Amino acid sequence: MVTLDEAARMALQLPEVTQGERHGHRAWSVAGKAFAWERAFSKADIRRFGDAAPPSGPILAVRVADLGDKEAVLAAHPDAFFTIPHFDGYSAVLIQLDRVTKRPLREAIVDGWLACAPPDLAAAYMARRRGSRRTAQGQGPGRSPK
Repeated sequence: MVTLDEAARMALQLPEVTQGERHGHRAWSVAGKAFAWERAFSKADIRRFGDAAPPSGPILAVRVADLGDKEAVLAAHPDAFFTIPHFDGYSAVLIQLDRVTKRPLREAIVDGWLACAPPDLAAAYMARRRGSRRTAQGQGPGRSPK
């Protein structure tokens, strides 16, 4: 289980992220594009669930690169990631925070950020990330693995 505050910290650790509001709820953006936001169910959403209970707990919406990625993410994490008819044809997934662990949530938030960040900023972030992984593996910059 992850809280909204933990999700917010994950989002705010990424470069050039701003926190704002979207429909009265927290949202996180890069270069003016929202990549993650709290998503309460509207009355219309709840009606669409019919007799089934809507997912409980806090819900986070996160952008994905495209509809193919959306399907892959939904298939990889069926217990915590889902969609609703309102999101049909839209490249974003919903995440039930009381059913997700930190690692897949962090990956989703980073992927959402990458989908919305300007290409130069995304490339610089990925280069730094690759460099820090090499250093963590004891390879250092420019060294090859043994």
